[in-house]
Amino acid sequence: MFASDVGTELDAANVRRAFRKVVAKAGLKAADWTPRELRHSFASLLSDSGVRIEDISRLMGHNGTAVTELVYRHQLRPVIEEGTTAMDKLFGTPDDDRAA
Repeated sequence: MFASDVGTELDAANVRRAFRKVVAKAGLKAADWTPRELRHSFASLLSDSGVRIEDISRLMGHNGTAVTELVYRHQLRPVIEEGTTAMDKLFGTPDDDRAA
């Protein structure tokens, strides 16, 4: 269904290579990030925002809530705060929009 830039099958190595390029362009250390971490972040951010575990499980393609709860849902408040600080530096804050 998906192919690499040269038309070959899109395998895990292709995905990781493309992901590292995006991470590097974002100014982050590519070796510190993997595509799998996006799933953990997705579940954690939704959970921290009050989304029901059943809804998170469905969005992640899980048949029940057990895997979502045991593997993916972590409270990442310190990491979230670091991430939001970095995103504010990159894209500004809502206060910046009001001043414009």
